[in-house]
Amino acid sequence: MTADAIQFYHDLLDDSMGQDSQDQLTRQLRKRNLFFGERPLCTVLRPRFLSFAQFRGMQTRVALLLRAFAKIHRAGLESAAFRAQFGLLDWEQELVLHDPGFHSPTPLSRLDAFYTPATGELKFTEYNAETPAAPAYNDQLSNLFYGLPVMGEFMKQYQVRSLPARVGVLHALLDAYYQWLGRRARPNIAIIDWKEVPTYSEFGLFLNYFESQGYNCVIVDPHDVEYRQGKLYAGEGPVDLIYKRVLISELVAEGGLDHPIIRAVREGAVCMVNPFACKMLYKKASLAVLSDERNAGLFDADELDAIAAHIPWTRVVAERHTTFAGQRVDLIPFIQQNRVRLVLKPNDDYGGRGIVLGWTVDDAAWEEALRAALGSHYIVQERINIPWEPYPSLVDDKVVLADRMFDTAPFCFHGAFMASCLTRLSTADLLNVTAGGGSSVPTFIADRR
Repeated sequence: MTADAIQFYHDLLDDSMGQDSQDQLTRQLRKRNLFFGERPLCTVLRPRFLSFAQFRGMQTRVALLLRAFAKIHRAGLESAAFRAQFGLLDWEQELVLHDPGFHSPTPLSRLDAFYTPATGELKFTEYNAETPAAPAYNDQLSNLFYGLPVMGEFMKQYQVRSLPARVGVLHALLDAYYQWLGRRARPNIAIIDWKEVPTYSEFGLFLNYFESQGYNCVIVDPHDVEYRQGKLYAGEGPVDLIYKRVLISELVAEGGLDHPIIRAVREGAVCMVNPFACKMLYKKASLAVLSDERNAGLFDADELDAIAAHIPWTRVVAERHTTFAGQRVDLIPFIQQNRVRLVLKPNDDYGGRGIVLGWTVDDAAWEEALRAALGSHYIVQERINIPWEPYPSLVDDKVVLADRMFDTAPFCFHGAFMASCLTRLSTADLLNVTAGGGSSVPTFIADRR
């Protein structure tokens, strides 16, 4: 069904319709400030389409995986030996044990996956459990695409439904705050991150949205907060609830464990989402903990089935024996000998930094990367198939179709369910807008009328 929808959409895009739609896209990107740094977020003329059945199936599998992630998090809190599998630093070990005052360590999160509609294969490669970006970008792109001339023609034949994410962010923030406070009240919200980050424009979108819902909100650089007399101050007034977009590691690097934000949270003066406790699941090793045969006893049959089907083989890089495809292997020699089917990733980084795709380097570079991985905190992960679809863009006043690889990144809320979905496109193997060269598109459910 989605293939039919894609073909119908492309058939509508003659050069004249493409030019009109591109003009509208360009105007609206500018008006809505939909830029990642200096680059427009979207450079193509078609959104991503899913059928309702595809979306519902994905929701079902995500819920099982989130349940499994919650189990390994609880096990990590209860046992220092189990917690060691995540590769936490000493200061992280201290912070993750802090009780945030609400139940879920990940009220807001995003899973990064690759979904191939033709085969139904769905593989999750990372869990953004600390500061998931782009929900407001996603919503604005959805609103923008609804207004394109080509979409107006498309909706004459197809029912189209967007997947809003901002509302989920607000409700997750408020739910955590009510648990922390012990009653319902209207918090003063601070969105906190560095002024220089390329996602800064998204904070303005959230500020406008929160204020439109009747909440006071400010955007604050971590340098510009004060903690005094038992309250955290940002701008002219006190803060009750932090929507944390800055990474915990960056706060610690800047101000140590005495940073005003860290002190205020630890002393119960302010509620922060996501909390320090998310750090365990943010580590890329969390996927190794899920898929390692040593931990299989934690999960029920449905969870084990979901892990086997949707988590690629992942292990922490270390001198040990483990299993691969049911066979016992010596891990380091196995990594050395299987470059073309493996990826090395730093345990704690983002934006594609430090990732080495084995099939893109020679043996000498792979050996060097493996030595570096052994001297640090890294995971190794099995290569997966990356799907692609044709996407139209306007080139020299003509509509051109080009194959783009794409990912599927569900936005998850309350640590329990998927409600929306980010899609990123690329012509390179590493799909990450932060790393450059990518494009985002909104995801719609589309079914024929």
